[in-house]
Amino acid sequence: MNTMTINAVIFDLDDTLLVEVASAEAAFLATCALVKDRYGVDPEVFHTTLRREAKTLWYASPERAIIERISVSHWEGLWARFEGHDPEIMRLRDWSVYYRQSSWERALAAFDIEDPAFAAQLSLEFRRQREQRHVLFDDALPILQALRGRVKLGLITNGLSCLQHEKIAGSGLAPWFDAMVVAGDIGAAKPDPRVFHALLEQLDVTPDQAVMVGNSMTGDIGGAQGVGMKAVLIDRGEIHGPDDTIQPDLVIDHLMAVLDHLPLKADG
Repeated sequence: MNTMTINAVIFDLDDTLLVEVASAEAAFLATCALVKDRYGVDPEVFHTTLRREAKTLWYASPERAIIERISVSHWEGLWARFEGHDPEIMRLRDWSVYYRQSSWERALAAFDIEDPAFAAQLSLEFRRQREQRHVLFDDALPILQALRGRVKLGLITNGLSCLQHEKIAGSGLAPWFDAMVVAGDIGAAKPDPRVFHALLEQLDVTPDQAVMVGNSMTGDIGGAQGVGMKAVLIDRGEIHGPDDTIQPDLVIDHLMAVLDHLPLKADG
């Protein structure tokens, strides 16, 4: 990668440092096992049905505008607290009570099961299961340890402020970063240039002095390159938002590989 010495490395959170999709799926399956215990429905089959019903309902939300603006997934909507005093978040918090109950009720109804009390139990169990899973990839802490003191470390993540900060705190990542920007804090999500400029300003570096590392072709790679940063794609087997028009500056399959390719100042 040909560039001037890098002074800051900025990471995405979900499925770059923190296991997100697999953690959500594990929480779903653990919850859906209760449906098998009570009604004999296969957990995998029920999981697929629940996800379909929840996704349909989520994107029919009257608050779809903010859902899309800060990029909140339907499964996150099933366990987020929606904290804060922003009017849109407050309306989303009110609506989420209906959303959660209805998602589980509709999934049960697909198997001719009418049991609102059990649906409420499943909703609470999913939140409990998901809150227990703040799992880092095995290369997350090693790369942060290797980079600390050599460059400034930044974190950019889409999503709700309360939810993403909960993940960051629960995984123990917060102390590693010199600056962090959560989409919900500023009302815009990657690839919006405002997100990147907000973090660069906090880090006091120019775009050509920073590199973005993430798993989203559109949000992380395209967004970072759009403001003049270099961008490294971490490919863990499933790239989010594939886009043939975007070309990463580097593709790696393990975060420690950045040490071999980035022009960093010498250790110490």
